[in-house]
Amino acid sequence: MTRFILVRHGQTEWNRVERFRGRADMPLNDAGRDQAQWVGARLAREKIAAVYASPLARAMQTAEPIAEPHRLRVVAEAGLLDIDYGVWEGRTPDEVANENPKRYGQWLTQPERVKIPKGESLHDVRARTCGAVETLAEKHKSETIVLVSHKIVCKVLLCAILGLSDRAIWRIEQDTAAVNIFEIRQDGFVVVTVNDTSHLDRSV
Repeated sequence: MTRFILVRHGQTEWNRVERFRGRADMPLNDAGRDQAQWVGARLAREKIAAVYASPLARAMQTAEPIAEPHRLRVVAEAGLLDIDYGVWEGRTPDEVANENPKRYGQWLTQPERVKIPKGESLHDVRARTCGAVETLAEKHKSETIVLVSHKIVCKVLLCAILGLSDRAIWRIEQDTAAVNIFEIRQDGFVVVTVNDTSHLDRSV
């Protein structure tokens, strides 16, 4: 069995006030850095063999406090990169909707059919992300590893694991700094935890 802990990165200014982020290399904001520390504290007692992250700053910065208690180095993994939003990158949803209401409407209702101009489709994201998971599962048999990635990537990967079409991405929540857990067992994938943010409740 290989156990995967899939983490969405912490908050940035472009997801606090919603903008399409994609490959824009946004750092965590102050809240996001706090979230990264809380994720790290939550996972400090896990027996983690490796920590992989999207090469973008917001994912690497989230991964570092996770890796530190285990004396691990964060490994950049291109398969975990955010979706390439092409011409949408940096724009707000309202700006994209005003410019091309038909395509944006389809993104909300049939996202699996959308190819973003100069960007990627969800099919592209699924192929590279699932490919990375398969490679890492082979490398880390009988171990627990952490993957730190992005909202759409986490949604697409969870859809793939659950045997769902990419159309189902809007039915899976992924909050900033959320933890998901899934395992590869002899009979296939098993999802254990989805969108757990209990570690962010600092009132307890």
